[in-house]
Amino acid sequence: MTPTLSRRLAAEALGTGLLVCTVVGSGIMADKLTQDVALALLGNTLPTGAILVVLITLFGPISGAHFNPAVTWAFALRREMTVSHSVAYTAAQIIGGILGTWLAHAMFDITIFQASSTARTGAAQWLSEGVATFGLLLTILIGLRANAAAIPWLVGLYITAAYWFTASTSFANPAVAISRAFSDTFAGIQPGHVPAFIAAQFVGAFIATVFVAWLWPAKRDT
Repeated sequence: MTPTLSRRLAAEALGTGLLVCTVVGSGIMADKLTQDVALALLGNTLPTGAILVVLITLFGPISGAHFNPAVTWAFALRREMTVSHSVAYTAAQIIGGILGTWLAHAMFDITIFQASSTARTGAAQWLSEGVATFGLLLTILIGLRANAAAIPWLVGLYITAAYWFTASTSFANPAVAISRAFSDTFAGIQPGHVPAFIAAQFVGAFIATVFVAWLWPAKRDT
């Protein structure tokens, strides 16, 4: 049976919350344990990739495990989701992500309600976010056709790699970008810099969706 919308929204909120909690929490832990920025980034990267494998495996059968408005709206563009459901998914993802940030703060006994002061802006950062999100959507949309069972690992490994090959460390997710603006920690981003990140992410997602529709159409060329 198809899960009800309320169950799907709960899965999206919880999954996005746990994802953001992992991103922020592992960033705080890494920053506490080392002054080496590269090592701290590695300590932030590996838990993020690992939790994605877990969360997509657990929640994929319930909600599709989007945890990302760019993914949700790509499916809407492909007419695989209604607009109303896409709006609801997006709201659940953002709310869940923000709650995940606050949960990470609470676990590390730091001020729960914060605004980030970390500057992340400029053409290189925006290009990185476009490329990161393009690659993520490419991984998901082609992966679903090529080997759907491998999606959790494909996404987890892609994000692990993208942390290191993009200048922005691959947010690739509007809900995550918004949520990280509420954390003045290693993983944060100034609130004023979030809109440009989100714009770049949606551009990358749109290009990937259009490209995959051409590359692998619903009815293959004969």
